[in-house]
Amino acid sequence: MSVIYIMLPVALGLAGLAVWGFVRAVRGGQYDDLDTPAMRAIQRDDADAVDPNSQP
Repeated sequence: MSVIYIMLPVALGLAGLAVWGFVRAVRGGQYDDLDTPAMRAIQRDDADAVDPNSQP
């Protein structure tokens, strides 16, 4: 039973840390644009494009 006196504050501290991190990420703009990074990953960059007519 005495372990609850240790584990309860530890669990509440970890939960508080998670909430603090989430609030900090939201205020920092981490979740402002969720679609563009996914689209940028599948788009082709012009700098990486290979000309099929060029000689190596």
